[in-house]
This record gives sequence, C-alpha cells and structure tokens, in this order.
Amino acid sequence: MLAGHRTWVFEQKPVIISTGTVGGPFEADGAISEDFDLLHADLWLGQDSYEKAHKVFFEEACQKAMEKGEIQKEQVQFLLAGDLINQITPTSFASRTIGAPYFGLFGACSTSMEGLALGAYIINTKGAKYILTGASSHNTAVEKQFRYPTEYGGQKPPTAQWTVTGAGTALLSDSGEGPCVTSATIGRVIDMGLTDPFNMGGAMAPAAVDTIEAHLTERNIDPSYYDLIVTGDLGQIGREVSLDLFKKHGTSISEEQYQDCGLMIYRKGQPVLAGASGAGCSATVVYGHLLNRMKKGEFKRMLVVATGALLSPLSFQQNETIPCIAHAVSIEYGGEQSL
Repeated sequence: MLAGHRTWVFEQKPVIISTGTVGGPFEADGAISEDFDLLHADLWLGQDSYEKAHKVFFEEACQKAMEKGEIQKEQVQFLLAGDLINQITPTSFASRTIGAPYFGLFGACSTSMEGLALGAYIINTKGAKYILTGASSHNTAVEKQFRYPTEYGGQKPPTAQWTVTGAGTALLSDSGEGPCVTSATIGRVIDMGLTDPFNMGGAMAPAAVDTIEAHLTERNIDPSYYDLIVTGDLGQIGREVSLDLFKKHGTSISEEQYQDCGLMIYRKGQPVLAGASGAGCSATVVYGHLLNRMKKGEFKRMLVVATGALLSPLSFQQNETIPCIAHAVSIEYGGEQSL
C-alpha cells in the first residue's frame, strides 16, 4: 500500500458515491454555478454572525451528500473535515448536528484533499464503510480574521485572491458506483521565506510542485497518465510560478493539462484579482464541477493537489514567514485503472 516515502496506493479503490456543494451569492454569479447543489442569495443565512452562517453552509453540504448517497447520518462512521476559522469552530460546531465520530482537520486550504486521503486510507484498511469528508470557507469571516473586515474597504494588491463562500463534501464508501480514489501523496511543509499574506499563490506554488513531483516519482508514472492535474487555489500568480518550476526541474506538464480550481470558479469580470482561494475553493470545484465533468466522460483520471498556507494572524503579527503544504489525491472514473 505504501509506495515510496509518502504515497499511499489504495488497492480497494474507495468510491465517492455522492457529494454535496453549497455556495453563496458571489458563487451563484460565477462560472460554475450550475454545478452547486444549493446556492444562497445572501451571506448571513438568517444567522447573527458570519461564522454561524459558515457553520450552516457546511451542515447543508453534509446533508446534501447524505441525501444523494441515500444514507442516514447514523450510518456515517467518521466525519473528517475542517476550515480556516479559529480552532475550526464552524466545522466542529456543525459536527454537533451531524453527530458522527469526528476528526477535526486543519490544513488550511489543503484540508479538502487531506480529508479525502485520510478517509480513503481508513476505508481501504476496512476501518469504515461510510466516511463523510469535506472543507468550507466564508469570505467575510476569513477576511475579518486574516486581513481586514470587508466593511473596511481596504485596497488589495493584484496578487490577492477572493476567498470562496462555500462548502464541499464527499461521501466515501467501500463499494458502490462513482469515481474511485486510487492513491494519495501526503505533502511536506515547504517555506520559501515569503511573508506577504496577499500573495498566497506565490507562497504555496513550491509546495504544490514538490508534492506533484514526489507523486509522479513514487508511483513511477509520467504526467501524461493524468488527463488533468489541478491545484487547489494557486490562482494566476501561483500557477505561473508552478509552471516555471516544472520547466526548471524538467517535469513535462503542459499548460492545458495543468489547471487551478481558483481560476475555474468565477467568471471573467468578477473582481477576484488573481483568482479564488479558501478551504471551500477546491472542495466545491472538485466535488461539484470537476466530478460532474468526469461523470460526463470528459476525462477519466485526475490528480487533485489541494494547497494550503499554514499561517495564522498570530504568526503574521510576529513577522513569521509562511509555511505551506499540498496534498495530492488521484481520482479515476471509467476505463482501466491499472496503477
């Protein structure tokens, strides 16, 4: 099952039998709005704080996945999930409603694939039949914590990205119909000394490249094995940095094959600067848009590399640099799955 130093190959091929994706008003006006299960017209959801609304987003995404998977919450053995807010309170508080045994995860914006990798590992070793995993973010809650409250109206540089308001979840099982999770490469922390919290894409790009190259080496495959290699939220700046690093290292990945969730979710004209970000970015794009395309037969194999910047308001205030991480999970659907 272990290939190389940090790659798991899942012989049992855990199945994503259903997903749930929920978005806010900005996502409803975006490029992939038709791929959300539920979209809201406001950021408050009838709550008296953005953090409480964030909790509701995640609860709804979990409920959608369970409804579509035709199971009750009592059948879920484990919930593996997280977010960006202080001590992952929106996810932890939502777990009271869901009621499943709970692993709270924090990998910043890499949390979606961290959860999927761990969930697949547990199912592959017969540790569970049903696992619910996912990640979420809320634009105004995240901006308030990490930068400035949106009401402040602070000017942002062109390297900044727009935090997604949304939640994406996947229901994993040991059997059933759907895309299969075939392997995962766990990222290591990479810190290139960047300190700008408005340039997360540039900070995270080296971690994404490190994980992708380790995955290809340890599985002994060429990049062409995948129809699509997609990062979580590098945005325009981070994607360009990654492509430069691949070229420098002699890794043959084409610009068409290498995409980013942060450049997919919004349409041209929306004021997102360098693209989208947030723990809910890769979760909603992968569990909604990309898996829908995969089920339509547009591609059979994709490597999802969720990227995360492991900073906090405290570390920034203490002039720390930004450590980053990326976790890669391969998802395959249809055709031969031989590796």
